[in-house]
Amino acid sequence: MTLEIKSFSGSDASPFFDDLARLRITVFRDFPYLYDGDPAYEHRYLATYAKSEGSVFVLAFDDDRVVGAATGMPMTAETDEVKAPFIATGHDPQDFFYFGESVLLSSYRGRGIGVKFFEGREAQARKLALSFCTFCAVERPVNHPRRPADYVPLNGFWAKRGYTHHPELRTTFSWRDLDETSESPKPLSFWIRDIR
Repeated sequence: MTLEIKSFSGSDASPFFDDLARLRITVFRDFPYLYDGDPAYEHRYLATYAKSEGSVFVLAFDDDRVVGAATGMPMTAETDEVKAPFIATGHDPQDFFYFGESVLLSSYRGRGIGVKFFEGREAQARKLALSFCTFCAVERPVNHPRRPADYVPLNGFWAKRGYTHHPELRTTFSWRDLDETSESPKPLSFWIRDIR
């Protein structure tokens, strides 16, 4: 097995969009996202990153197969759902680099790839002279019926990477869960790291 991490900017990642769409749909089906994905939506979503100046796609390859991916772009290019909690609390989106997602096939976890995903996105943020990196994570009830008995949240991993939870920074995204017939709003809160 030959694992390699490569970073791409903007539209340079377009040849991998089919792989990235499949990865997002596969990985996000699991708890806590429970996402019932749609390839057409995925391509539209990924295109927003491809069009954003300063975006990055950090991809993990096993030979020529994409097995993991992480994205990021300046928060100024993000949606109102991402920017609004920061603006409302006096933070300037121009200071932030936003991480879209980090998805990795389960058989490749525990090998340090997730760390490389963070390092690659933080490197892009520094290249753009931004002060902070941030991402948001969905919040599910502890007693959620689909929560696996052995589920371990990633909070500890994020804290080791230097990120601090900011539960006062909240937003909602809508998507269709596996057991839903239509989209519904999901609560998310943000984590931030000062990279200066």
